[in-house]
Amino acid sequence: MYPVEAIEPVYGAGVLLLIAAVAVALLLFLIMKVKLHAFVALVLVSLLTAVAAGIPIGDVPTALMSGFSGTLGSVALLVAFGVMIGRLLESTGGAQVLADTLITRFGEKRAPLALGVAALIFGFPIFFDAGLVVFLPIIFTVARRFGGSLLKYALPTAASFAAMHAVVPPHPGPVAAADLMGGDIGITLLMGVPIAVVGWFLGGYLVSQFLAARFHVDIPTVLFGRENNGTPAGEAAEAETGTDSTGGVTTRERTDVSTPAFATVLLLLLLPFLLIALNTVVGTLVTAGSVPEDATWAKTLQLIGQTPIALLITVLATLAVLAPGRFSIGRASDMIDEALGPICSIILITGAGGMFGGVLRASGIGQALTESLSGMGLSLILQAFLIATALRVAQGSATVSLTTTAGLISAQVSAEGLSNPQIACLVFAIAAGATVLSHVNDSGFWLVSRFFGMDVLTTLKTWTVLETTLGLAVFVLASVVWLVV
Repeated sequence: MYPVEAIEPVYGAGVLLLIAAVAVALLLFLIMKVKLHAFVALVLVSLLTAVAAGIPIGDVPTALMSGFSGTLGSVALLVAFGVMIGRLLESTGGAQVLADTLITRFGEKRAPLALGVAALIFGFPIFFDAGLVVFLPIIFTVARRFGGSLLKYALPTAASFAAMHAVVPPHPGPVAAADLMGGDIGITLLMGVPIAVVGWFLGGYLVSQFLAARFHVDIPTVLFGRENNGTPAGEAAEAETGTDSTGGVTTRERTDVSTPAFATVLLLLLLPFLLIALNTVVGTLVTAGSVPEDATWAKTLQLIGQTPIALLITVLATLAVLAPGRFSIGRASDMIDEALGPICSIILITGAGGMFGGVLRASGIGQALTESLSGMGLSLILQAFLIATALRVAQGSATVSLTTTAGLISAQVSAEGLSNPQIACLVFAIAAGATVLSHVNDSGFWLVSRFFGMDVLTTLKTWTVLETTLGLAVFVLASVVWLVV
C-alpha cells in the first residue's frame, strides 16, 4: 500500500492548494460540461494530479491503486450484499410492508422524520455506506407511495447515518480521535448521542426538507424502482420468457404475491445491525480486559459481526425466510443478478473517488494546510474545526480528517490539561469539520449521487449543502457545551 503519511510535500502549501483547486475544477468541467463519464474523469484527473503534485513517476501507479483498492475493499461487498437484501425485500413486498407500517404509525406528514429517526437508531453500530444501502428500498418505497421529490425522504435518512458515523462511538473516527487526545470513550459516547441527534435535527432534517422543496429528484428505477410498465421489479408475469447468454429461451417463475409479515421484515433488517453491535460490544470488552483477547468464542462473535460477514449472513437468512412458497433459489439468483448489474458503475465510480482522495493525501496537500493553520493562534476548539475542515476539503476522507487532526492537536490538549468533557467537545468539533463540504474527492459523495440518481451539480447543491449545515450545527453545539464544561 502506498505510504501516504510518510511522503513529504514537494511544494509549498500555496502551490499544493492551487494544484488541488485546479484538479477539482478540471474534474467538474469534464463531468458537467464535457459529459465525460465520471469514472473515466476521476481516473484521468487522479493521474494528472499525482504527476503535477510531484509524486515520483514510478510510484504513481501504486498511489492510484492504493486509494482505489482501499475504497473498493470497504465499499464493494457492503453495497453488493446490501443491494441483494434490498432487491429480495422489494420483490416480495417486504419493503412495502415496512413502509406501510411506518406511515400508519407516524402519518404521511411525519414519514421523513420517522425514516430519519429509524436511521439514527440503526446508525449507532453501522457505518454510513452500509446503513444507507440497507435503507434504500424503504426510502424508495415511501417516496413512491407519496410522490414528490425523493430528497424529502432520502436526505434525512442519509444525514442520520452521516451524523452517527462522524460523532458517536463506536464508529472509528470519534473513537480514534478521543483515544489520541487522551479522552474517555464512555463520556464521548454519552455526550455524543444528544449532540448528534440535535445536530441532525437542526442541520440535517430541517435543511433536508428545505432542499427537497427546491430540488425535485425522481425515484431511480435501476435499483429498486419499478419497471417501465409499472410492475415492481422482480414481480414477473406468470410465464415470463427471455433469452439466456447462449441465445436459448428461458422461462422465469412467477414471484408469489404473498407478502411477509412486518415483524419478519423488521427482524431481517435488524439482523446485520445486531451482529455488528455484538461485534462492537465484544471488541470493547476485549479492549477493556474483561474478556481474554485469545478467547475463541470472542473471536468468532467478532468475525460474524464484521460488516461484510454480517450482511452475507443476512442475505442467506433473507433467502431462507422469504424464498419458501414465493420463489425458487434459481429465481432468487436471477433477481440478484438483476440487482447487481446496475451497481457496477456505482462501485467503480466510488472506488475512483477514493483514488482521487488518496492521491490528494499522498501529495502532502493536507499536511501542508494543517501546518499552516496550526500556528494561527486561534482558540483550540476553533483551530480543531478549521484543521479538520481543511483536511476534509483537501482529501475527502472524514475518518482521515478526524484521526489526523486529533493527532496534530494532541500535544496541545495534553499541555492544557483538559477535562474529559472538554476533550469530548474537541472530538465533536473535529467531527464537524470532517463532515462539512463533501465534494468530488469524497467517496460518500459519489455513493449518494449514484444511489439517488442525481447529477454532480444537483449533488453539490443538495448533499454538499446538507453535510455542511449538519457539520456547522454540530460545531455550534460543541462550542456551546465547551463554554460551560
